[in-house]
Amino acid sequence: MTLGPLMVDLEGTVLQPVEREILAHPLVGSVILFARNYADPEQLRRLVADIHAVRSPALIVAVDHEGGRVQRFRTGFSRLPPARRIGHEYDAAPRAGLALAREMGWLMAAELRAHGVDVSFAPCVDLDYGVSEVIGDRALHRSAAVVGELAVAYMAGMKAAGMAATAKHFPGHGAVVADSHHDLPIDRRALIDMDQDLAPYRLLIANGLPAVMVAHVLYPDIDSVPASASTRWIRGLLRTEMRFQGVVFADDLSMAGAASVGGIVERAERALAAGCDVLPVCNHRPSVELLLDGFKAPADPASALRRVRLRGKPSPDPQALRASSLWQAAQQALARTEAPPDLRLA
Repeated sequence: MTLGPLMVDLEGTVLQPVEREILAHPLVGSVILFARNYADPEQLRRLVADIHAVRSPALIVAVDHEGGRVQRFRTGFSRLPPARRIGHEYDAAPRAGLALAREMGWLMAAELRAHGVDVSFAPCVDLDYGVSEVIGDRALHRSAAVVGELAVAYMAGMKAAGMAATAKHFPGHGAVVADSHHDLPIDRRALIDMDQDLAPYRLLIANGLPAVMVAHVLYPDIDSVPASASTRWIRGLLRTEMRFQGVVFADDLSMAGAASVGGIVERAERALAAGCDVLPVCNHRPSVELLLDGFKAPADPASALRRVRLRGKPSPDPQALRASSLWQAAQQALARTEAPPDLRLA
């Protein structure tokens, strides 16, 4: 059985019988975890192992674990800084900032891999225009060139820990005020005015970016539907013009920003037709049930192969990880982020 395009969530800290049935459905290929699914490190290892045991090939297990205010597992895990703190370190000393980005990418991914988690949706490469509250300190920097450099370093750290990076939110969420969880953000810029937003993606793709998450943001000068349902954005710009060959995630199809496309089945159909490989549907079990009953995904061997390649690489167990010199060095770097950045006026 291949891994299907749907990514679903769970209700609690253990896998329920009805959830096992859902995960066994051929349309499902991955699971996303939230804070409600976490009690402690050992519970997480058992839960992920149970999910992986449901199917062969094993389902992909993912989480949003960027650091700062977007970190689902806290007690028992390193408290990671928000991305903006890495950018501040770069402003003080570029080489130190790049080293910190790599170490934080490695630390985040290594701790998750030690507990069996395959994917974390990071790094966020939206530019810090200072207008988007939902992005805010999740942005690495206001400069596209700096974001690109830091994101490449962060991705390299994740890769060294055995995890594929996912850059988000393509093509850019930083220039809109509205939060796509609750509204449909509209960015009225022309494509030529978005060169800076796209620049980090171009650099990451040139360095082997494995995955991208596409935003529920409408760019009316480019298309009449949000980017997550747009053939022009995904198959046209991302796949053809930018030559991206990795996995394309839609953002959560349950979000209000996706509602303009139609009901949940139509959202999934439009996102898949536009070129998305993975369709997350979170925090709304009735939508998952509707999709399992009424969504027909055409066979796409290339897309199925891309999904399988998200599997995390072998990694040390938590005890061995914490005993390693790499983890100890990352802890020293992490401790330095708790102090204000050393910024001096010339």
